[in-house]
Amino acid sequence: MALSYNGLWKLLIDKGMKKMDLKELIGISPSTLARMGKNEPVSLSVLERICAALHCNIGDIVDYVPEPAPDESAAR
Repeated sequence: MALSYNGLWKLLIDKGMKKMDLKELIGISPSTLARMGKNEPVSLSVLERICAALHCNIGDIVDYVPEPAPDESAAR
């Protein structure tokens, strides 16, 4: 997993919102919301709209989580 939207989900909880409220507020498709639920990338314009609607920064809603390095001993 390279991305995490846990910050967004926590922010929604703090604001008393559900994912469907966010979908309706910024006009994203159900598939975009599903991609975010699976920690998959979405367009920067979607992230910008979320930040504008929730009055936050991108770093508040998405984090980069590096993939673990492959175990070199397994390759031998």
